[in-house]
Amino acid sequence: MNIEDIRSLAEILNANGLTSLEVNEGSTRVRLEKASQPAPPQTPQIPAPSPAAEANPTGQPIDFNRIAEVKSPLVGVFYSAPSPDSETFVSIGSKVKKGDVLCIIESMKLMNEVLAEQDGEIVDICIKNGDIAEFGQVLFKMF
Repeated sequence: MNIEDIRSLAEILNANGLTSLEVNEGSTRVRLEKASQPAPPQTPQIPAPSPAAEANPTGQPIDFNRIAEVKSPLVGVFYSAPSPDSETFVSIGSKVKKGDVLCIIESMKLMNEVLAEQDGEIVDICIKNGDIAEFGQVLFKMF
């Protein structure tokens, strides 16, 4: 058995996550062992609330004091898209500018657009498409 054979065995050991490997070939016996590394110390992880986690994949801290709620200005049916075949106006993580359409509330056969009152990012959608929105009900959370 030559050094290249031993290197190949070491690659097999590493590639398969093994801690030891023993090969017998005639009178030659080769045993490879990988020293187990101590586990890194565990730091308690506090899970972020789901809206922030979805909108903040970088894991940067979010100032929850800056979250603004977009509330329904009237009672009606909430629509997240202009038509059933269209893309939604916004989704979690969408960056919006003041005046962008966030959704439509249908009330008494009239389609009323709900606009963003500030620039920001959508961190939560608090109602489902087709549900009845009550006056003052939180539709979106953004920061």
